[in-house]
Amino acid sequence: MESNRLREAALPDIERWVEEIWREILRMPAALENATFFELEGQSISAVRITARIEDELGVPVDLGELFEDPDLRTFARSVAARAASLAEAPEAAAS
Repeated sequence: MESNRLREAALPDIERWVEEIWREILRMPAALENATFFELEGQSISAVRITARIEDELGVPVDLGELFEDPDLRTFARSVAARAASLAEAPEAAAS
């Protein structure tokens, strides 16, 4: 079921979904969308909430360390979108 939802979602949609999660948790204004997690005064509890929401809502596993390694919103969102794409393709590859 999760993989079907991921297959149906376009990568830009997933990136926007990740951005929305950041905005909600970090109370981030749209004008700061190029800011990093640290510039937005993100704390460890915020990082846990972000990664948990991504896993719950998108079904994409995210290691907490990834957020600290790629603290830029756009880079992090693209990384999550790429992982979502590979997860969505995995069942198709196994069926071939």
